[in-house]
Amino acid sequence: MLRTDEQTITDLGIFGKRDSGGIYDIYNRSHTRGGETLLEEMFRNPLSDKEAINKRSSCIENFAKLRIPFPYTPSLFDMAEKYLASGEKTSQRKTDEVILAEKEIQNGVSAVIELVRITKEFIGRQDIKDIRAYASEREVLASLLADPAFEPVLREQPKGKLSYGAVTAYDALFRISEREKIKQLLRGIYFLDVYLSVAATAVERNFVFPRALDKGASELSLEGVYHPALKQPIGNNIVMNASQNVIFLTGANMAGKSTFLRSLSTALYLAHMGFPVAAKSMSFSVMDGIYTTINLPDNLGIGASHFYAEVLRVKKMAAELETGQSFFILFDELFRGTNVKDAHEATVAVTGGFANKRNSMFIISSHIVEAGEELRRKNNISFLYLPTRMNGHVPEYTYKLEKGITDDRHGMVIIRNEGILKILEEGIKR
Repeated sequence: MLRTDEQTITDLGIFGKRDSGGIYDIYNRSHTRGGETLLEEMFRNPLSDKEAINKRSSCIENFAKLRIPFPYTPSLFDMAEKYLASGEKTSQRKTDEVILAEKEIQNGVSAVIELVRITKEFIGRQDIKDIRAYASEREVLASLLADPAFEPVLREQPKGKLSYGAVTAYDALFRISEREKIKQLLRGIYFLDVYLSVAATAVERNFVFPRALDKGASELSLEGVYHPALKQPIGNNIVMNASQNVIFLTGANMAGKSTFLRSLSTALYLAHMGFPVAAKSMSFSVMDGIYTTINLPDNLGIGASHFYAEVLRVKKMAAELETGQSFFILFDELFRGTNVKDAHEATVAVTGGFANKRNSMFIISSHIVEAGEELRRKNNISFLYLPTRMNGHVPEYTYKLEKGITDDRHGMVIIRNEGILKILEEGIKR
């Protein structure tokens, strides 16, 4: 699995907050609670194996091409899950066991029969058999349903009336003798739910499916990458490799640095899940870990200042890099918590140290343009900036990357445009 942490998950807004959705919500079109839970597991545990990533990506991409709707009625899962849960021992006390009414048992049995029937029909479709990336999962489901115990189930007519004796016999089959097989069947359907819902997201939003490359090569190529939550995005192109494995990014406040950094790192995170991304095309070397530092909180619990929190974060990255594995590491405004002189020296030293790790990739944004000028001595650092164009006294932003370093500083222009100084002066006069 890909190594990451809660700081990165929070930076990227993977699960959102109370008042706003996250990246997870963009991809969550699940029809089942099991599918939602599985999707969250995938978001918390991106992959770090090229074959596994490309297999999942190919599977979802093929479902997207077929535009297949979820073949089950969601209410079937409500009945089946409640029914199956009633037979599980969740504690030692019998008083905690759920006792189902006769009608609930009948509904549960009928729901399981319908799930078995639809699954058999779905995996028997030729277009599904033709999806090579889904073959192993399809074969697991086919093997489950080929068990002789399910022969009478598959002979049942759709929505046929069951006798009391049949319900009793199927109840013993589903909740006792073959319970584990039914649970495996449900898990297989939950995976299908995720694949189809993510495929639907890709189709609707015109997302692309990245191609995973060998680990350790420090290759990253993105065309037209943008943040998936933006309604009117402006895409950017980015290329990194072992000879240019560090990007030093500059630009004024509000020029779009943080949005770009989130766009790129979110795409890379999702690509490691085998998911489609908000871009025109993408290929990437598989990494062992992804770590971002965009909104680093002060650690008040140990009395740590923002600067010390930054130092601890850099120390953690250094320890990870010492393992010799491949990492994508991003710092937005490195060492913003200290004075300009110390920040300058520390930025040059740390960025220079990162640059020596050619099997990893780094992006450092900074307002300290002098540090950028000093880092030009390193031939594997590329310099990009997001420009500001002045229209009279009004700054305008293109949100398009350009090569080089900028010393754009328009903080005072914005303060004056907002009339803050005038408000303060008038307040003093009164």
